[in-house]
Amino acid sequence: MRKVRIIGWFCALTVLLFGPLLAQEVEIVFSGQTHGMLYPCNCPVRQDGGVSRRATLIKKLRKKNPELLLLDCGNFTAGGQFDEYTQNSRLDMARSEVNYRALELMRYDAVGVGADEFNFGRDFFLKSAKKSNPVYLSANLGSSQVLPYLLKTRAGVKIALIGLTALSANQKSEGLNIAAWEIAGHLVERLRKEGAQVVIVLSTLGEKEDLKLLATIKGIDLVFVGDRPLKQDLLEKVGEAYLVRPAWQGRKLGKLVLKIQNDRLLDCQAQDFDLTDDLKNDPQIQAILPECFCDHNCQRPGLTGVCRNPGTFNADCSFKEATEINLTVIGVRDCLTCDTQGLIDTLKKRFLGLKVTYLEYPDLQAKEMIDDLEIRMLPAYILPKSLEQESNFSQIKNDLRQVKDFYVFKPRVSGVSYFLGQTSVPGKLDVFFSLFDKNAGDLLTALREFRPALHFLVFEKSDGFASQNGLPETEECLRAVCVEKHCPQEYWDYLSCRVKNIRSSYWEDCLSPGEVIRVKNCARSQEGADLLKANLELVKRLEIASGPSYLMENQEIFASRGVPQKELKAIFKKKKIQMHQ
Repeated sequence: MRKVRIIGWFCALTVLLFGPLLAQEVEIVFSGQTHGMLYPCNCPVRQDGGVSRRATLIKKLRKKNPELLLLDCGNFTAGGQFDEYTQNSRLDMARSEVNYRALELMRYDAVGVGADEFNFGRDFFLKSAKKSNPVYLSANLGSSQVLPYLLKTRAGVKIALIGLTALSANQKSEGLNIAAWEIAGHLVERLRKEGAQVVIVLSTLGEKEDLKLLATIKGIDLVFVGDRPLKQDLLEKVGEAYLVRPAWQGRKLGKLVLKIQNDRLLDCQAQDFDLTDDLKNDPQIQAILPECFCDHNCQRPGLTGVCRNPGTFNADCSFKEATEINLTVIGVRDCLTCDTQGLIDTLKKRFLGLKVTYLEYPDLQAKEMIDDLEIRMLPAYILPKSLEQESNFSQIKNDLRQVKDFYVFKPRVSGVSYFLGQTSVPGKLDVFFSLFDKNAGDLLTALREFRPALHFLVFEKSDGFASQNGLPETEECLRAVCVEKHCPQEYWDYLSCRVKNIRSSYWEDCLSPGEVIRVKNCARSQEGADLLKANLELVKRLEIASGPSYLMENQEIFASRGVPQKELKAIFKKKKIQMHQ
């Protein structure tokens, strides 16, 4: 008996002394930016998503951990600019009402409020949000029916949930005042003082603003990105905080495991779950979900579905054999950057009977079709004139040009990877960029070993030149082309020096003193204008409007976001581009 008592005292002492050092774990299950998506997506490969499957998975996860926290960061209403399945106000509103009810049945703890929530005006949202389940959150939205924050305790951890709504909601919230997000600063500080161990923001500000939020307001642990994420990564650490990016259209369900120790977020691990047809439909959700709202919701392999009585409880799908539509894609045999799959996947969503034939230039059959249809850029996507009979034809009609008995996608839609009218110049690399781009310095460093010909994104006018950054950029480009001609050995060093502080007027500091007067005289004279015109000739001929863009061997063109990474540099090396003098 004495031994048992001693062990009992020892355990109590251990908890007393070391308990605070043990990490506590909290599970969060989340969604966001679903845009009224009720059904699995109309995707060519995997039809994932849907609120019914989501509900089934949530129940499974909740059974394993009844204390999990279920959150949605907002923009869940149909009818906005990011709603791929929008139809008309009546059906979009009905779809939104079903979604509100689904959030209630799935027992979300808290939901953020985005600009999309006002797609049908102020009253529609407030009427739908007045229920206590779930709780709708926005700290910068002036409405008594929406709470600024919510405190929840899970696994002994006190968690503060704050909502923030994008200022763009002011345009359609009919008098509700959406304040700037800076209002949350004092709120975070107060909640921390009141004992909140974890502070979470359900944001629809957009990721650029989310990053400013984290840089400005200290004490935030997690920000859920509910609008315009800049990356696809599920989780990213930013300083001491984390950005969380929910899956687009609710095609996946996310889960976080937080580790908290000594009132501090120690670690955060993330995973997402595919909502595939392995998950059975939830009976509760199925009871409120019409069979379809549009034809896209009617899916069977190889069949075209038609939704009858859409959005009602009498809605049903009828099916028929999909009409076979022949798509001919002409690519380039040795093109390293040509990618045709994206547009093909999009077309397969709209035309279920699409059959694709691939031709490669310069094969004879491809060349004959190119000449016959007057194609000047590749890849080319060619459809028969019979496409006019399809119900979805109107959706892409403006993206096509008719040539004889065919329709060809316009290059502005399909993209351009290869110019047929350009003479091949092996080993040549041209780069199109702006000296005022924030990444210009890193770009020059990454490409220097290849010595490409540099072309500036300035545009010729009848009375001179124009550029996105006005006269300072035009003057800088005039000096640059003059440096290239009169002191070519200093050209790359000069540009690398200037882009470090491109808006500084002390450009002379980047050039040898003896060359300053010569460059200045050139830039102010007709000589400089003629040199810049020559630099822009290729920009004008190829209609390059943005950068960085790359033309390899005078024929193959592609673009990159920011600075070329290893993959792009490998492409340059594979093409055996040598130093361009």
